[in-house]
Amino acid sequence: MKENIIKDKSYQFAIKVVRFYKHLVENKREFIIAKQVIRSGTSIGAMIEEANQAESKADFIHKLSVANKEANETHYWLRLLRDSDIIGKEYLYLQNDCEELIRLLTAIIKSTKANLKK
Repeated sequence: MKENIIKDKSYQFAIKVVRFYKHLVENKREFIIAKQVIRSGTSIGAMIEEANQAESKADFIHKLSVANKEANETHYWLRLLRDSDIIGKEYLYLQNDCEELIRLLTAIIKSTKANLKK
């Protein structure tokens, strides 16, 4: 089976988000933003899975664009948690992983759009 880097990275990110959610709820007693993070953070991989089953290139681009929006939303919540002192620098790896997903998704979307125009 062919390796799919974005699929693998988004799945690993989702696992980290689930563990992070547990930490927020159990140790920080943070429920509202935690719920937002788990929703958007796990949606990234789910949309990438859907994109792999897309019915057309346009559908593929649309689904990856939604994944990219979810990644940007997750990045927002992570920054908010950090800047409001709910989490510390020990969770910077989540933000870095999220930024990497955004870069990968943006590159895939751009190259797919460029190939459509050819």
